[in-house]
Amino acid sequence: MVVLTLPLCEMNEGQEADFFALLAEKQELTTRDGKPYYRVTFRDAKREVGFPIWSDSALAEPCRSEWATGQFYKLRAVLRQSNYGPQLEIKKIRPVEDADRAEGFDPMMCQPTSRFDPVEMFAELMNIVESRIENVPLRELVADILEQNREQLLVWPAAKKNHHAFVSGYLEHVLNVTRTCCHLAEKYSDLYNDLDPPLNRDVVVAGAVLHDIGKLRELATTAAGADYTAAGCLIGHVLQGRDIVREMAAGRSIDAEILLRLEHVIVSHQRLAEWGAPKPPMTSEALIVHYADDLDAKMNMLVCTLKEDTTDGPVTTKRNAMAQGFYRGGM
Repeated sequence: MVVLTLPLCEMNEGQEADFFALLAEKQELTTRDGKPYYRVTFRDAKREVGFPIWSDSALAEPCRSEWATGQFYKLRAVLRQSNYGPQLEIKKIRPVEDADRAEGFDPMMCQPTSRFDPVEMFAELMNIVESRIENVPLRELVADILEQNREQLLVWPAAKKNHHAFVSGYLEHVLNVTRTCCHLAEKYSDLYNDLDPPLNRDVVVAGAVLHDIGKLRELATTAAGADYTAAGCLIGHVLQGRDIVREMAAGRSIDAEILLRLEHVIVSHQRLAEWGAPKPPMTSEALIVHYADDLDAKMNMLVCTLKEDTTDGPVTTKRNAMAQGFYRGGM
């Protein structure tokens, strides 16, 4: 009998298939009678299946001694429904091999991805830098930082959780913020053309593009998603973002006032000390970037809540990143 190769998320109840999955969790537990067993969870980007491996099962010993969380496996299994939800009846299992890539295995397969093409997003961001930042040394600084980190930026998430926490989420978020900031910088520089000191559109755009650049050092990508680096835990992305800008600005002929304003945008974009900001926004440029950043993050939280909340009624539960209900319609 030929066994189909399918993603776990596409399997139907009772179907047997070969598929690749990540062992996301392995817990050693005991039954009410004191008998040991393992509860394991396999997942891909769209489905997660957790179930027990009983101590008298043929899989109990390999589960105990060989299966490792964070490891990808190739499984042949039947998807079964039970009183406790879907389970896998495993027929065969082994760690993935390099040859499995020819059959569709991708180490990023368990992570959700942006709806938008990262190469196109990066190109648009570079085009904004080239066309909207008139100050040449500042424009070259921003462009060089992007180009130097291009490979990371194409895949980096914007966060470990809460907002844009998916492959290429960083680019999606930063591009959204930059588009908004371009509009607001033009709007308010025209509206308040007598502002002293005047609003610097170049700094707004540069700050929008680079406000989260420290996340390249704060986060690391893993098979299961983003996690914090040691420097991310101890220092965070705000100060590391300023570090990256200072390192790249060294030896360049950038006006000191412009560089100071750009650094302030980065260190203040979180606004509150409890959110990680050493300083609140104290310039017009920093204020614009902060609220554009905050709005985009919160809009993504709202969208995810409306998409993922499975409760009934016109309002979602408060079990979401913003700890509040959202109206979904239907009076």
